Amino acid sequence: MGKTRAEKGSAVQTYDVVIVGSGFGALAAAKSLGKAGVTFSLISSTTEHLFQPLLYQAATGMLSTGEIAPPIRRILAQYDSADVRLGRVVDVDPEAHQVTYVGGGQSHTIGFGRLIVATGATQAYFGRDEFKDRTFALKTVDDAIALREQILSCYETAHLTTDPAARKELLSFVVVGAGATGVELAGQIRDLAHRYFAGSFPDIEPDDVTVTLVDGVKEVLPAFGGKLSAYARTKLEKSGVDVVTGGMVTDIADDVVTVQDVDTKTSRTYPAKTVIWSAGVQASDLAATIAERTGCETDRAGRLLVHDDLTVGSAKDIYAIGDVTSLNKLPGQSPVAMQQGRHVAKMIIGKVDAGTPFKYTDKGSMSIVGRFSAVARLFGKVDMSGPIAWLMWLAVHLMYLVGFRNRYVAVVSWMTSYIGDKRPHFQYTDHSASMGTLTSQSSDEKERKAA
Repeated sequence: MGKTRAEKGSAVQTYDVVIVGSGFGALAAAKSLGKAGVTFSLISSTTEHLFQPLLYQAATGMLSTGEIAPPIRRILAQYDSADVRLGRVVDVDPEAHQVTYVGGGQSHTIGFGRLIVATGATQAYFGRDEFKDRTFALKTVDDAIALREQILSCYETAHLTTDPAARKELLSFVVVGAGATGVELAGQIRDLAHRYFAGSFPDIEPDDVTVTLVDGVKEVLPAFGGKLSAYARTKLEKSGVDVVTGGMVTDIADDVVTVQDVDTKTSRTYPAKTVIWSAGVQASDLAATIAERTGCETDRAGRLLVHDDLTVGSAKDIYAIGDVTSLNKLPGQSPVAMQQGRHVAKMIIGKVDAGTPFKYTDKGSMSIVGRFSAVARLFGKVDMSGPIAWLMWLAVHLMYLVGFRNRYVAVVSWMTSYIGDKRPHFQYTDHSASMGTLTSQSSDEKERKAA
């Protein structure tokens, strides 16, 4: 089977399938198509496949960014029918079966027989877009690096300052959003204070560091609920995290976070040099283009309301999978995206009939709460918590890491961090600001952006 074919009278290269994105869903589809020898081109805006659930571990020095973001080309190199392109898709023509993307400073067009859109989601700020410039996100490798450097800089500057108020502000962290990312990150920042920085900065006591977790809902890890949410809250509070549920962030300015109680409408302020936003998601920009071109409806977050067979709008040859979509209230989790990617690939290959509805098999959800503690719900009904759930979390995430070396290095890193008191990847990167200057500069930069 030829790698590409040219349309008659046209120089446009055409592939049996074009995949947009490089997340879990995109790679699951790509691998299935590659094994079947189907010619496809995968277009990604980044060179790496990001293991996003472990970004917080890169931000807190447990894993390196390379361990959670292997090169896409390397992953798909074994498939002769694969073509990987670096670029950002800006338009789709369903009738001409063509995709336009920008790469290398130029606009390119390629054709497709089938199109799979798997561009994921970005951070949502609920109409307060100015918060983007006043907070740290955790969606990309650059986000993880920036946050890691910010944490380091806060400690370095706190070590040098003689102003008690400035020191308190530097060692105060607010995490907005009590989902898995927020809970895991809040727990890790407290763990850093107790087990890593306590040895590196003897003048900074663990209790000098405050971590506040804020969410508008009444539970942490609301996707779990009940006993598992209660367990997570108890563990966080025992570790020293101040858990504020039922509180909406109404303002972030001058290194102060204002939180309003959803019931009493009273407000309270929390000084913090570092505010991390992990509340809510919205679909990638391409979703709006797909919706317009195909007549597909979207939800409030801009996600595509796909048909049961994962096709979009009036297009029978365009599929959307993963976090860019909304279907039957399925969670925005990697297992959903991977199963959707494989389902679409099976329809394209012919293993199942076109139009076959997608059915999600819920094998379970889990989240780390702290050292040696996690919560897990297996097959949607079996709840577990504590060290056993923590070991299961490690095993599952180790299995999903791409590449033998990545798995081996991750095991060593986790043993060093969880069992010992080291953080092997906690360092400034080459492009970071000089030590002690990042924090002072960040506020000024954010203020200029917001102005």
